[in-house]
Amino acid sequence: MTERYDAVIIGGGHNGLVCAFYLARAGYKVRILERRDVIGGAAVTEEFHPGFRNSTASYTVSLLNPRVIRDMALADHGYRVIERPISNFLPQEDGRYLKLGGGIAATQAEFAKFSARDAEALPAYYDALEVVADVLRDLVLKSPPNVGGGFSMIVDALKQGRRIAALGLEQQRDVLDLFTKSARSFLDGWFESEAVKAAFGFDAVVGNYASPDTPGSAYVLLHHVFGEVNGKKGAWGHVVGGMGSITQIMAKVVRAMGVEISLDAPVARVLVDGGRAVGVALESGEEVMGGAVIANVGPKLLYERLMDAADLPADFVKRIGGFKTGSGTFRMNVALSALPDFTCLPGVGEHHQSGIIIAPTLDYMDRAFMDAKRDGWSKQPIVEMLIPSTVDDSLAPEGCHVASLFCQQFAPELPDGRSWDEEREAAADAIIATVDAHAPGFATSVIARQIHSPSDLERKFGLVGGDIMHGHLSLDQMWSARPVLGHGAYRGPLKGLYMCGAGTHPGGGVTGAPGHNAAREVLRDGSIFGRWRGRT
Repeated sequence: MTERYDAVIIGGGHNGLVCAFYLARAGYKVRILERRDVIGGAAVTEEFHPGFRNSTASYTVSLLNPRVIRDMALADHGYRVIERPISNFLPQEDGRYLKLGGGIAATQAEFAKFSARDAEALPAYYDALEVVADVLRDLVLKSPPNVGGGFSMIVDALKQGRRIAALGLEQQRDVLDLFTKSARSFLDGWFESEAVKAAFGFDAVVGNYASPDTPGSAYVLLHHVFGEVNGKKGAWGHVVGGMGSITQIMAKVVRAMGVEISLDAPVARVLVDGGRAVGVALESGEEVMGGAVIANVGPKLLYERLMDAADLPADFVKRIGGFKTGSGTFRMNVALSALPDFTCLPGVGEHHQSGIIIAPTLDYMDRAFMDAKRDGWSKQPIVEMLIPSTVDDSLAPEGCHVASLFCQQFAPELPDGRSWDEEREAAADAIIATVDAHAPGFATSVIARQIHSPSDLERKFGLVGGDIMHGHLSLDQMWSARPVLGHGAYRGPLKGLYMCGAGTHPGGGVTGAPGHNAAREVLRDGSIFGRWRGRT
C-alpha cells in the first residue's frame, strides 16, 4: 500500500527543513526525502580527517532569518553563534594589510592608513547601504508578485513597491546603482583606495562567476550584507558545532512535530498525473504520494533531471534551459598543525577569527575571472579562509586547527575537454600556494585536505554546475523572475508542484526564507482547495 502525505519535500537542506516546520505546525503530514546519509544538504558538519571536523560546504552564518530562528526556537536547542571580532582581514601586495569591522571608528582608522578621504566617506557609505539593505530585509519574507497572476499580482506589486517609492530621490538612485552597476563602478563613486574597494568588492564575487566589472555585480555585494548575527545587522559569525549544527537542530525540531525524514532516499523522478504533480518515485522503486510536491533542489536539477519535459509547458522548458548556473566556486577544508603566520601581521590575533581574504584589489579579482574564462581556473584565485577552531575547540585536536577555504574563480566546465577530476588536485595546490605566499609555512602545516571542485559540489550536494546559489543572482534571475517569470511565487508550472530552495527568491545563502515563503504559499493553496482533494 502506498502511503500518502500532505506534502513530500525533495531534499533535506535547511530550506526543506524550514518548509517542513511551518507545514507541520499547521497540521500537515510531511515527509522529507534526502539522497545522502546525513540531513542538512550543503549545511552539514562532517569529519574529513580523524579528529578534524568542519562545515563541509556552507561555512559561515549571517543570513539565517531572525523569524525562522525565533519560530523554530533554535536557541532553545543549542543554536549559538560567536560573532567575528572583526569582519575581514585583507593582506596587501605591498606588505600592508587592512582590517574591516570591529566598529566604525576602528574601520575608519584602518581606512585612514590608505586614504583619509575614504575614512571620512565610510559613515555615509554605510548609511546608504543600510537603507537599501533594509528594503531587502523587508522583502525577504514576502512572496514576489507572480507575473500573470491578475489583480492579485498588481496588488502585491504595489504593496512591495511602496517601500522603494517612499525613499528619497537620493536613496532611490542608490537602489538603481546597486541593482544595475558593476561593483567597481559603484565603489569608484565612493572610495579612492584600491585596498578599501577590495574590502567591499569581495562580497560582489562570492558565489558569483563574474568580474567586479560585470554589470549587476553590485547587487551581489548587497546580497551579502542584509543579514545579522545576534541582533547586529550586517555581522557574520561562527556557529558552534559548524553549520551542520543548524540543520541537526532543525531536524530534531521537525521530527518532534511528526515530520518523517528519510535518508539514503534519492528521488528518481516527479510523478505527474493529469497535469498535476502527485508524488515522487525513488531510485529504490518506492513511490511516495503527496498532495504537494515541494522541491528543495535547484531549478535545473528539478526540471531537467527529475521531470519529463513532456509533462511541462514547452516555453517553460526553453526558459529553464536558459537559466544560468555555475558560481565559479571551489571549496576546500584543511586540517592544520598550526595557525597560519602572516608576513604582514605576524603572530596570533583577532584576524585569525575573521574572514581572511586573499584578493587585495579589484584588478586581482578581475584577473582571476579572466584567467578562469580563458584557462578554466585561476592560478592566483580569490580565497577566503575561515578558521572556526579558533573559537570552537570541538572541531580539532588540541593544538591543531581546521580551516575553510572558499575560493573563486573556477569554471563550472573546463575548456578543451578537460575534467575537474583530472585537475582538482592541481587547483587545490594552487589555492594552498596562494595562501602560503602571504603566510609562509602554511603549506607545510596542512595535515589533510578535503577537496570540492565544481564537479564534486554537483555530485555530492546536487548543485548543478557547482552553483552554491542554485542559479546566478543576475537581474534577469531575481525576485519575480527567479527562476522564471510567471513562477516566482514558489509555484511550479504544474498544480501541486512547489519550489523552496535557493533557486527562488531571495536566492542563496543559509537564510531559511525560501522555505518559509514556500510553506506559506502551500498553506494558502491548501486552504483554498480544502487542503488537498482526494487526501486519504
